Amino acid sequence: MNVQNVIYATDTYQEINEFIKNNNIRRIFLVCDNSFQYLKISHYFNKLENQGIQIYYFNDFKPNPLYESVVEGVRLFNSKKYDVIIAAGGGSAMDVAKCIKLYSNMDDTKNYLEQEIIPNDIKLAAIPTTAGTGSEATRYAVIYYNGEKQSITDYSCIPSTVIIDTSVLSTLPLYQKKATMMDALCHAIESYWSVNSNDESKKYSKKAIQLIMENMEDYINNNESSYKNMMEAAYTAGKAINITQTTAGHALCYKLTSLYGIAHGHAAVLCVSQLWPYMYENIDKCIDSRGRDYLIGIFNEIAIAMNCDTVKDSIYKLNAIIKRLELNVPVMKDMSDYNKLVNSVNPVRLKNNPVELNLNDINNIYHKMFEKEENI
Repeated sequence: MNVQNVIYATDTYQEINEFIKNNNIRRIFLVCDNSFQYLKISHYFNKLENQGIQIYYFNDFKPNPLYESVVEGVRLFNSKKYDVIIAAGGGSAMDVAKCIKLYSNMDDTKNYLEQEIIPNDIKLAAIPTTAGTGSEATRYAVIYYNGEKQSITDYSCIPSTVIIDTSVLSTLPLYQKKATMMDALCHAIESYWSVNSNDESKKYSKKAIQLIMENMEDYINNNESSYKNMMEAAYTAGKAINITQTTAGHALCYKLTSLYGIAHGHAAVLCVSQLWPYMYENIDKCIDSRGRDYLIGIFNEIAIAMNCDTVKDSIYKLNAIIKRLELNVPVMKDMSDYNKLVNSVNPVRLKNNPVELNLNDINNIYHKMFEKEENI
């Protein structure tokens, strides 16, 4: 991929002014959700309009965005000649904006999902409004078609410009701060042990884990001095998973989110906290071609990044963090939920996991998770 242009915005947003001037931008297609209006940066865009910059605010989408919303976005984007697509938000806004870019030069009389993606030169900039998804750094997008999740992957949808504005974190609710921070931590940990990892991805993972560990308390306590580091951690973890993809931790968490209404990062860290000890105890089932000893070394590297002496200490520390953040395991609604959870796991992501997992293993991991809650 090409090197991204990363802009760190200051209070005056002069840096964005320069980006707009240098790229001769007069018309902006801004993909954002309804909460964008409450952010400080929204006032900056209002001033741009007063200066003659035309902005279309596209917010006709929901969390877990639908294919139909993307189709409408493409129609509106193509109805006028816009100079740039800017995504401002969390994962959903990023997903929609990426797909609008990808599909904008396709045949609108056919289903976009059935067509070959042909890269285009439409500018895409991203303004993350959480410190978690890392979507601003990745080639992935997720939308839903007829109720089914569609994973879109193409290098050409990686934003060419990332605008980091730390002021967006000042209004982020505490629960979302905790959950998105854990999403970034899980990205970094899972990427570190992924069978697809390489020296570059491991460098990103290590940096992200260290930044999160060093800034967690200040971030939770709303110390603004931690905001830049936390956004850097999420972005860096995103760069890691852009290389490796996620592993079983994320594969196990998606249904947990929809069944119990908890945030994605909350579900992810609950799953990783149970997956990790399982893998450590079953290291002989290692399927990474680099071998069992290599994987033990990786677990030790993660422990060191977490400022722990041993792997067991780091697993304990992760669980202590979950407890400290009060990211509790939800109460099991019905015993049939176990089958729903197990059957929902995407086997593709299991191939990225360094230790083999079968359906019985997955079932046991879910049982340990909920039994842990019952024993508290």
